[in-house]
Amino acid sequence: MLKHDIISEADIQLLVDSFYKKVIHDPIIGFIFTDVVQLSWEKHIPIMYAFWTSILLPPSNYHGNPMSKHFELDKKVQLTQEHFDKWLLLWEQTVNENFAGSKAAEAITRAKNIAAIMLLKIKQQRV
Repeated sequence: MLKHDIISEADIQLLVDSFYKKVIHDPIIGFIFTDVVQLSWEKHIPIMYAFWTSILLPPSNYHGNPMSKHFELDKKVQLTQEHFDKWLLLWEQTVNENFAGSKAAEAITRAKNIAAIMLLKIKQQRV
């Protein structure tokens, strides 16, 4: 299959949907989404579409605060480097399985930056 770059909201939806199919079955991070947070997938997935669209294909209608959500989550289950590493691995695999190009590379780079900043701020919040 010839892969193309991330160029549309439909591509973002494919990426997010494929990613979360992996996440929910993952033994390291899946429980966070299914048991700890008990996400309403019908609400969460469109938010993730908007979030990634705002990053990769601006402008977007995303107006959330992911840091505060993750601060709250960290109080329920301490988020670790292992959790973020697994999240990144699954994200990178999903991007590479479905896309190729500059936006695909940007999706991986931006995820790595988000994870690093998020984990740092979460650790600072604990002090």
